[in-house]
Amino acid sequence: MSSRTLPLLFINLGGEMLYILDQRLRAQNIPADKAKKVMNDIITTMFNKKFLEELFKPQELYSKKALRTVFDRLAHASIMRLNQASMDKLYDLMTMAFKYQVLLCPRPKDILLVSFNHMDAIKDFVKDTPSILSQVDETYRQLIEMYTPLSSGEFQLIRQTLLIFFQDMHIRVSIFLKDKVQNSNGRFVLPTSGPVPHGTQVPGLIRIFSCTGEEFTRLKFNNGGNYTTALREGSFDIFGDRVTKLGTNMYSVSRPVETHMSGTSKNSAQHTKVSAAPNPLAKEELNLLARLMGGLEVQKPGNADTGFRINLFATDEEEEEALISRPDELSYGVINIQATKDQQANAELAKIMGEFTESGDQSPSVSNKGDDLLAMMDGL
Repeated sequence: MSSRTLPLLFINLGGEMLYILDQRLRAQNIPADKAKKVMNDIITTMFNKKFLEELFKPQELYSKKALRTVFDRLAHASIMRLNQASMDKLYDLMTMAFKYQVLLCPRPKDILLVSFNHMDAIKDFVKDTPSILSQVDETYRQLIEMYTPLSSGEFQLIRQTLLIFFQDMHIRVSIFLKDKVQNSNGRFVLPTSGPVPHGTQVPGLIRIFSCTGEEFTRLKFNNGGNYTTALREGSFDIFGDRVTKLGTNMYSVSRPVETHMSGTSKNSAQHTKVSAAPNPLAKEELNLLARLMGGLEVQKPGNADTGFRINLFATDEEEEEALISRPDELSYGVINIQATKDQQANAELAKIMGEFTESGDQSPSVSNKGDDLLAMMDGL
């Protein structure tokens, strides 16, 4: 597995999260000043300098639960709140969208173009805020510096690492189902038409050469699709035409988006629910969550006009029903931890338990958001 995958996974999932939140903020008619504050706060946290320094260090991918926790904290980095069902749906949409983009990349290297599409959109969200814009530009520089020198083989390893991470996720998404790019079992449909990858030719011709290197015959065959010649290569610079539409905002036109658990996902969850084998990363993830949550103070509910809740469902009733019907194995709302040896972790986790029992809607302070996320990196 590639040790350079985590930055691309984080930035692309973060970009998809921002697309969805932007659409929901507009759909629920949240006042423009509050909506802008939410987007700015989340992007500021995403691109915190210290956090990105840790993120770009070569390292293995986080587990699914640890990464989900990172995005749970990121989504609540401002005055907006999501309940458990909406957070589950948000994460499902994020992961399935990026999985689709990785699967459809014509070349492994095009994953970087997908990332730049997300970065371009994020930059547009904060175009009127120079301080945040400088953070985003610095991230462009780091992406270019780390990834443009990589070989095709190294990008293929990154792609394989991402697909391994996504392989058990088969959530059905209404947009994909309506566009007929996803089957009813949650698996994506790969196209057999359209332009071939840049630097390749349309399949259908076999050329046979002699031992001296001269071509002496050609054979044609049916390629089984409707392929066209490759498009020009997208720009890998800070500015430029990325050519590919993968990674652009599919919520720019308002469409209702629903998610459904496929049978394969439910079965997979049931099979992985109980494992007798010890998890070697359990202690590291325990430390990660303790540092992240135990080191923060809970923000007490204040003026009702300050914060607001976003619902990713059409109605509150649908949201409640989704929370009840979702398999427990696929939700991340409750983490049972036993820690008896590490006194500091015990103290922090005891504090967390007390906070959870006081109010389910309380959330951590928004101060030092980047450092809060940075603390998560130390334990992995």
